[in-house]
Amino acid sequence: MGLSTSTGDGQPTFSADILRLEIHGPDENHISVIDVPGIFKTTTPGLTSKSDIKLARDMVLGYMRNPRSIMLAVVPANVDIATQEIVEMTRGLDPDGMRTLRILTKPDLVDKGAEEAIIQLVEEKQESQELGWVVVRNLGQKDLQDPSKDRDAEEETFRRSAPWNQLSDDNYGIVALAKRLQGLLASNVRRVFPNVRSEVSKRLKECKRALDGLGDERESPEQQSKYLLAIVAKFQRITENALHTNYGSQDAFDNERDLRLATLVANRNAQLAEDFEFRGHVYTFKSHSHDDDLENRKDPPTSPTGTVANGIDNEEEKEEEEEICNSVPSRKISICHDIEDVLRDSQPIQGALTQGILPWIENIYEASRGFELGTFNASILASVLKKQSSKWPDLAEGYICDVICMVHIFTRKALNVACGDPQRGEIILSFLMDDLIEKYRRALWMTDFLLRIEREGTPMTQNHYLNSNLQKCRQSRIISEVGESSFFVKNEHGFREKSVRLSDLARIHDMSNLQHTVEDIHDILKSYYKVARKRFIDNLCMQAADYHLVTGPAAPMTLFSPSWVYQLSREQLEQIAGEEASVRRKRQRLQRQVKDLEKGRRIIV
Repeated sequence: MGLSTSTGDGQPTFSADILRLEIHGPDENHISVIDVPGIFKTTTPGLTSKSDIKLARDMVLGYMRNPRSIMLAVVPANVDIATQEIVEMTRGLDPDGMRTLRILTKPDLVDKGAEEAIIQLVEEKQESQELGWVVVRNLGQKDLQDPSKDRDAEEETFRRSAPWNQLSDDNYGIVALAKRLQGLLASNVRRVFPNVRSEVSKRLKECKRALDGLGDERESPEQQSKYLLAIVAKFQRITENALHTNYGSQDAFDNERDLRLATLVANRNAQLAEDFEFRGHVYTFKSHSHDDDLENRKDPPTSPTGTVANGIDNEEEKEEEEEICNSVPSRKISICHDIEDVLRDSQPIQGALTQGILPWIENIYEASRGFELGTFNASILASVLKKQSSKWPDLAEGYICDVICMVHIFTRKALNVACGDPQRGEIILSFLMDDLIEKYRRALWMTDFLLRIEREGTPMTQNHYLNSNLQKCRQSRIISEVGESSFFVKNEHGFREKSVRLSDLARIHDMSNLQHTVEDIHDILKSYYKVARKRFIDNLCMQAADYHLVTGPAAPMTLFSPSWVYQLSREQLEQIAGEEASVRRKRQRLQRQVKDLEKGRRIIV
């Protein structure tokens, strides 16, 4: 207890710790006797301090305030009772005197002539206390050293002397004290019995609730497997609700927005499409029609990472090339530190250049032309497409890394919710980590595969929109070129309509072979790029993200399953689902308390 053993050793004299001695036996009573220190007001240098005064007083009051405790107020008979603070304290805490028995000791030390006042106090109950006083005579220090002295005999001998022989049998001696105390104990038990029964039931309920809060016992591998399977069921239910946007089924979806996985991925898919539309190309395509102008000039979307803009390349404008707006990061999700070594770094994505696409195509064509007549080598289209789509890898990798982060954060938080204990969730996640990383790498590989197909493979499509878009491009160019020479005439119905002279149509072909080829390459590239862009976005979202990361049969969330639990070794089960030593001790303590309280309740019912 760290108590003082000698004067001046600096250790405290009093301690709030309890030295408990239990006596068991068939003839022993169910009673606890608490010996508390006496109250004192003056410190002793080297022995007691002011903190000891407060500690002793608080300790005594703590036991006295218990309504089920019986207070034995011990007062020396040779001092003025009115000066004894303990008497006033018992009166304040037990004004009716129902649980207070006052004891006078050391009657042999009372001054001659003062005996009658003591006897009158005991016999007449001057303080009107219901239980009154009992006088006991113990052995003195000298008598204690004499083994021949018998305490009870000495007490009886003292009683036969005057004037102490006036005391009644009920008010004198250790035997009388035992009888009075036994009666007081019985009456006190009857008085507090209903409260005891209620308190036992209350404490039993609290202990069972605390025991239930610890979950099922997890000592054996079977118990540990059962525990993990229950977590698996909860995790799979959270995952199913998250993928079906059934967010009202559990409060966790309101408390943790990262659990709304389907919504997060859908929003990121939309952001991906916008980024590709406004930033995916290096040069803005030349527009010929009013519809193209409206499409190119529409306000770009605004995102938390910046505003994306687009522009048009009017042949008449001679401004220098410039980027449309400031760069935005390819990744929109904050860093996931535990898987960052698997992911790709975020890259700045610049806006498309508003001018220069035709000179750029011309330079590529002049550097790659062969002996073709009136046409161009098919490899030129693949070359310009690869350069025009040079931002695709950064955009695609940023997107897939964001989805990986969403899935990883979802997995972590869903495990924490399913376990009800973040520490347990982190343990499970650590055992899943290697397999999770393999899933993430597979999604990254799929992204790279799709990029290689679209950017390095042979340009190919069976989509009829390619021809449709190409025809629109050529028609728009013709209309644009003859538009300035058009005029309005009245038709047979009297309505004005725009017309052109046939001679004006001949002028649209008045261009060099180089210009004609460059225009053709531009129109084919523009038509094919639009088809390829939409196809790539769909494939990236469906195959790399959705299939490999979200809803596919081998998605990361499917790893934590009953089959994963069944393949764990005994050592792994203990590491993942075994109880900590502190939990085991707490469970054992609660089990003992429940057993004792149930036994006690059967006794008092």
